[in-house]
Amino acid sequence: MTAKIKPSKGAPHARILGVGGYRPTRVVPNEEILKHIDSSDEWIRSRSGIATRHWAGPDETVATMSVEAGGKAIADAGLTPEQIGGVIVSTVSHFKQTPAIATEIAHLLGTGKPAAFDISAGCAGFGYGLTLAKGMVTDGTAEHVLVIGVERLSDLTDLEDRATAFLFGDGAGAVVVGPSKEPAIGPTVWGSEGDKSDTITQTLPWDVYREQDAAEVRYPALRQEGQAVFRWAVYEMAKVAQQALDDAGVSADDLDAFIPHQANMRIIDSMIKTLKLPEHVTVARDVETTGNTSAASIPLAMERLLATGQAKSGDTALVIGFGAGLVYAATVVTLP
Repeated sequence: MTAKIKPSKGAPHARILGVGGYRPTRVVPNEEILKHIDSSDEWIRSRSGIATRHWAGPDETVATMSVEAGGKAIADAGLTPEQIGGVIVSTVSHFKQTPAIATEIAHLLGTGKPAAFDISAGCAGFGYGLTLAKGMVTDGTAEHVLVIGVERLSDLTDLEDRATAFLFGDGAGAVVVGPSKEPAIGPTVWGSEGDKSDTITQTLPWDVYREQDAAEVRYPALRQEGQAVFRWAVYEMAKVAQQALDDAGVSADDLDAFIPHQANMRIIDSMIKTLKLPEHVTVARDVETTGNTSAASIPLAMERLLATGQAKSGDTALVIGFGAGLVYAATVVTLP
């Protein structure tokens, strides 16, 4: 006789309960970047919209930045660390293959013994983590899940690469996902286009250091084919964003905020036009002062909109991340 497995019993729905962010203390203006590349402040601003970015110091590690952001998110949710049953960390700049940095972060936060793991989904990583957390809450495997996007991309920036030297910043953003009586995180539209995996990539794999004299090998850095990525983001990601709206049963007119991955101001402006967002929709433009922080960019931008009063609790927001892989994830959420 085949045994019957009991069904999972989770919350009917899930929502974001709190948000937190951490930006390193060091602010790096374009003028500092220009010491290494032949360019100008005007060119950088016109191509990306970036004026400054934050770079981490020696004591601002992936773990410590995550603890700062995660602690703020837990407090913002009105919870204690002991109530966190899952910790998901999205990052591409934790340089240990194992163990996952999520376990260390969980311990430093005092969360007890939650499920804890890392994911690598580039700039779409926050959306992936949010979707996994929603599933954990509705499945009943955790009542509250901490999702962290964190990067130290300054460690992977080639300061002599004119195409990317000005793009990247460091920081951590976090949200707590928990039970909800009403739908507050919509269906996720996510996917990948592996045939474009070479458009954003690390220049060298780590095992090159084992095979060659490290002194003869240039340290790995991030490289991207800017025009190809720009075209893909502008034309394809607007379709993904629209699908997320349709799947959630809302229109652009219903939105209060648009929080896209903070990759490039020109991409953001192009998506606004394609989606025909009304003027009343608040648009996150954190990229101007924070740069591209990959997995951290959406929660950092969300935290800033709420902290500055540009958005408020209960607002309906469209979020979309896209990047290396190439991967993407979009959904509609109710802001905490």
